[in-house]
Amino acid sequence: MTLDLLLIAAVGLAVVHFGTPLAYYYYLKKWWLNKPWNIRRDPSYKPKVSIIVPTYNEVEFIWKKLNDIYAQGYPSELIEVIIADSGSKDGTLEVAKKWVEVHRDLNLKIVVETERKGKLYALLKALEYVSPDSDVVVFTDADAFWEPSSISKAVSYLADPTVSSVTASIYYIDGNVHENLYRNYYNVLRVAESKIYATPVHNGPFLAIRADFLRKYGLPDFPGSDDSSFGSYVAFLGLRAIQVDDIVVKEPERGNQFHRKVRRAQHLLLSFLKTKRYAKKFGFYRRAKQFEKIWKVEWWLHVVNPWLLFACITLLLLGAFYGSLIALTLLGLGLVLLMSKLYRTWILQQLYLLIAALRNLWTRGIVWR
Repeated sequence: MTLDLLLIAAVGLAVVHFGTPLAYYYYLKKWWLNKPWNIRRDPSYKPKVSIIVPTYNEVEFIWKKLNDIYAQGYPSELIEVIIADSGSKDGTLEVAKKWVEVHRDLNLKIVVETERKGKLYALLKALEYVSPDSDVVVFTDADAFWEPSSISKAVSYLADPTVSSVTASIYYIDGNVHENLYRNYYNVLRVAESKIYATPVHNGPFLAIRADFLRKYGLPDFPGSDDSSFGSYVAFLGLRAIQVDDIVVKEPERGNQFHRKVRRAQHLLLSFLKTKRYAKKFGFYRRAKQFEKIWKVEWWLHVVNPWLLFACITLLLLGAFYGSLIALTLLGLGLVLLMSKLYRTWILQQLYLLIAALRNLWTRGIVWR
């Protein structure tokens, strides 16, 4: 390959890498984000709701989390809370039991695992304890805090029989600028995709699913599956899986940011690589034309697009090595653009996906930390 062809290839890869997500974002934002929901909501719908909270050393948050659920204003006789604890050693269960003593009008069940096997295992175990007359199951995290009436809003969407799952829009409490910039971009895509038909990615801090769906089809349990794959699973069964903009959940940043983001990216990649195959394996797959188009774009953005950036940078470095002034200039421009928070945020997300793809070659990262 001559130097000129090398540079043309590098520029072409950059155009595709940055152009595809930008075009998709502006298309969704302009044509779909502000359209009305094609959903028959019923604010008076009040089904019985089971709320599952997986915990592991959550003593700092569990009292506040239970208060958060209690303050939702949803009829307490229509709520049961199931804490699935993975062997906490910091007093999480003791605090939860004290909370129950003060709030005896709320039905709280505690499921204790003797061995910690990860978040997905805890969720699947907790499902065994959901009351047979429950209509909706809500998955949440101990450090995720809901705005008032979140349960009522979620079930109003589920009153439409075509909708089988509802997830919330997420923001970080006192989060770094990069995370909330990414979340703004992310939420626009998810809500707009939902208005078309369904979105392939759901959020663990608030995820409501019809109980009859779970009883009939269960949840995907392939290695690495978690809440990020639940939305795609619902949509691959021909039903709507939506993220809404009037339910907002806030959560703090916890632990090592790098490790958390890479692990999340690992699960996302496994979801895009395995969920459709999983639905087909068990004969559940039902093709929804609108969702297939969304899936293909999101699959490209997560699985392929980060590698175009890697290839572009590799070609430019090769060009610079052979003395190309244009290649050096383009690399310098990329470094200067890192001063922009928006550009830096995008590059970081691509880095997490690249590292996650490599890590998935030898580890599934399924243990919930």
